[in-house]
Amino acid sequence: MIFKALAFPLKSIILLGEKIKEEADRVLFDSKTIEQQLVRLQMMYELGEISEDIYEQQEEELLLRYQVAKMKEREVGR
Repeated sequence: MIFKALAFPLKSIILLGEKIKEEADRVLFDSKTIEQQLVRLQMMYELGEISEDIYEQQEEELLLRYQVAKMKEREVGR
C-alpha cells in the first residue's frame, strides 16, 4: 500500500516527462517549421545579418533535423 502511494507521484512525473518529450520532438522535427527556419536563415545571410560560417553551421543543423522529420513522417504514414 505504501509502495503504491509513493509510486503514483513517480509515475505521474514519468508520464509528464514523456509528454514533454513528445511535444518537444513534435516542435523540433516539424518539417514545415524547419522549412520556415531555413528561409529565415537564408534571408538573414543575404541581408548580411549573419556570417557565412554561422549560416553554414545552422543550415547543416536544420537540414539534418529536416531529414529526421521527413523520416518520422514516412514512419507515421505507414
